[in-house]
Amino acid sequence: MSTDKWTLEEVCEKGSSSLMQKNLKLGTGAFPIYGASGLLGFVDFYHRQEEYIGIVKDGAGVGRAMLLPAQSSCIGTMQYLIPNQNVTAHYLYYAIQNMNLAKYNTGATIPHIYFRDYKRESIPKRSIQEQEIISEKIDKVENIIKIKREQLSHLDDLVKSQFIEMFGGYSLRDRKPDWVKIKAVAEVVGGSTPKTDRAEYWDGGFNWVTPAELKEDDYIVTKTQRTLTEDGINSCSLRRLPIGTVLLSSRAPIGKVAIAGIEMYCNQGFKNLICSRELNPLYIYALLKYNSNYLNSLGRGATFKEISKSIVENIYIPVPEIDRQNEFARFVEQTDKSKFRIKQNLEKLEILYKSLLQEYFG
Repeated sequence: MSTDKWTLEEVCEKGSSSLMQKNLKLGTGAFPIYGASGLLGFVDFYHRQEEYIGIVKDGAGVGRAMLLPAQSSCIGTMQYLIPNQNVTAHYLYYAIQNMNLAKYNTGATIPHIYFRDYKRESIPKRSIQEQEIISEKIDKVENIIKIKREQLSHLDDLVKSQFIEMFGGYSLRDRKPDWVKIKAVAEVVGGSTPKTDRAEYWDGGFNWVTPAELKEDDYIVTKTQRTLTEDGINSCSLRRLPIGTVLLSSRAPIGKVAIAGIEMYCNQGFKNLICSRELNPLYIYALLKYNSNYLNSLGRGATFKEISKSIVENIYIPVPEIDRQNEFARFVEQTDKSKFRIKQNLEKLEILYKSLLQEYFG
């Protein structure tokens, strides 16, 4: 196969959109319209007749590429890249996937990129037939990755459905007479950050977690990015969090939830729950996760929102029989085994995907 190069400006045309999301009348037609987060909905018009590439040009995710279908449109935060007769849309998309367009970000407050800055990025020059062969190989892997991600999403939906079936559609806004305050069934514990300029406080043998490390698709925290020494712990009187502690972020953002799978300490961005025997951590984890909007509404502060220890302690919650909670926990644990196997396959597929991009476009 040839290894000569084209530049982006030689194989595609730039297009722009003036559409604003706030002006769209979604649900009025059959043609999809996209923004930086993906599909926004359907409208009664379209701007592009053929497949094309959408590039996030403003805001979060700047530089990210999407392969978008024929008879669709983008809003103004996206930029069109329209392939010419020399390349297929799929081939161009995968070539761009192997580029780091985000490095062309020129915005301080609102990040943005311009085609004029990245138009000289190069892609291998190949015949249409060669492009189609390569794209077909990568398409297969990408499609399987999509299926695996959908399977994970379905398992998450299954857990939520099981929670609702067993305990009802609990909304913490709808307080019932038999509910109790969190402080009656759990101890609420915060954290702190030792001085970062004191080397003797850091890189020790004690795990220390921040809210940024809590992941939406993995409810158990089994490792932390940073560790503390005993001097670091003592410098700000940190409280050890035992295994099974429900980790609840109390600022930036409020309402992220996880469970400590190892003993650890935390920074000041948490109000964690050390559960009594009346609470199964997986039950209270799910209850709080499905009420994240309510938790956000409890935030207080002018500069940034935060929920205090007192606020968390005085939240009223339902406490079903512990046997029912344990039954739900067993269901979650069984589902998690399936998720673990899917994640293992997904990791291998993502490695294969990256290696194919590198092989053909590196």
